[in-house]
Amino acid sequence: MQPVAESRLRPPPLSLYLHWPWCERKCPYCDFNSHSLPEAVPERAYLQALIADLEQTLPAVWRRPLRSLFIGGGTPSLISAEGIDWLLTQIRARLPLLPDAEITLEANPGSADQQRFADYRQAGVNRLSIGVQSFNDQQLQRLGRIHNGATAREAIEAARLAGFNHINLDLMFALPGQQPADLLADLDQALAYAPEHLSWYQLTLEPNTPFAQQPPAELPDDDRIWALQQLGSERLAAAGFRPYEVSAWARATDLQCRHNLNYWQFGDYLGIGAGAHAKLTDAATGRIWREQRARHPRRYLDAFATEPAQLDTVISRSEVSAVDARFEFMLNAMRLSDGVAATLLGERIGQPLTALQPALDAVIAAGLLQPLDGLAAAAGRLQPTPLGQRHLNQLLLAFLP
Repeated sequence: MQPVAESRLRPPPLSLYLHWPWCERKCPYCDFNSHSLPEAVPERAYLQALIADLEQTLPAVWRRPLRSLFIGGGTPSLISAEGIDWLLTQIRARLPLLPDAEITLEANPGSADQQRFADYRQAGVNRLSIGVQSFNDQQLQRLGRIHNGATAREAIEAARLAGFNHINLDLMFALPGQQPADLLADLDQALAYAPEHLSWYQLTLEPNTPFAQQPPAELPDDDRIWALQQLGSERLAAAGFRPYEVSAWARATDLQCRHNLNYWQFGDYLGIGAGAHAKLTDAATGRIWREQRARHPRRYLDAFATEPAQLDTVISRSEVSAVDARFEFMLNAMRLSDGVAATLLGERIGQPLTALQPALDAVIAAGLLQPLDGLAAAAGRLQPTPLGQRHLNQLLLAFLP
């Protein structure tokens, strides 16, 4: 593919994602790259591999500051406080972090306590994402979680006592046999802790998971799911939360997850760790690249176990075509309630808005996208209507290559 002529790309904001691939036990609905804990967790070796992996990627992002850093998994709260402190120190020595960089760590109830949370905060973590899923003990058992409602409440309280003032809670809905009163009870218990952010999303049956092979009984149908979603949305809105993305709710604009916003606004991100993905832009040539690391933790570790280390855990690297870039841009942007500035298309993928005009005309006519003022001038915003948000798949089909 030839470089985009006279590319208008600017270097997008840059984020860093680090993947911890182990959990105490794999949940039957989870399709993330996570594995049950080995008898001896190779924490030190794995953290050293992460930094070696980061170093081989540095030439592609040299001197670009990090807007956010996200440690996900798996269950990263299984990492010792000393390990997190060492990891963040090593990252700061290699890449500049913006003064207000968002640094998130995912935690599961029961895998950390107040002292460990306090130590994480001392190391530089300033946002904690706690995987509650539900406060209902019966539902947690059905979901295969290892914690109960009391443990979830204790984890949130421990995070507050440790000094965290930016907490996200993960909650699911459309659970097996879930009634409206059950859904509201979960939301009300979460709201009682005044979290800054909620990730509130539907339980889905992902391919190649135990739930996909043997679905749980009493899953709600589409009509019930829609009713539950409407009921929960009203409760969250009444509590002062606003949905800025399909499943993300925040109490204020400055409390939105900046790391995820960078994904949805088609920013760049490094993905380090077993199975991690990356997307990087060469603004000078207009080329956009995607990469994926080796998925299995053992294979990932083995790449750094030899002398000298192989220093290449990338199992796939591909350039994003101009056509695919347009679709991927819209795939992400249309998840946002407010959409994105129309000018961002040129800034992120170096293409004029007119490249999308036939599809834009169709979805605007169908009432799925807000009308634009002056396509040639790229004025206004690319923003889904409420109907477009509800029928997001139909909206995105118009932009498929």
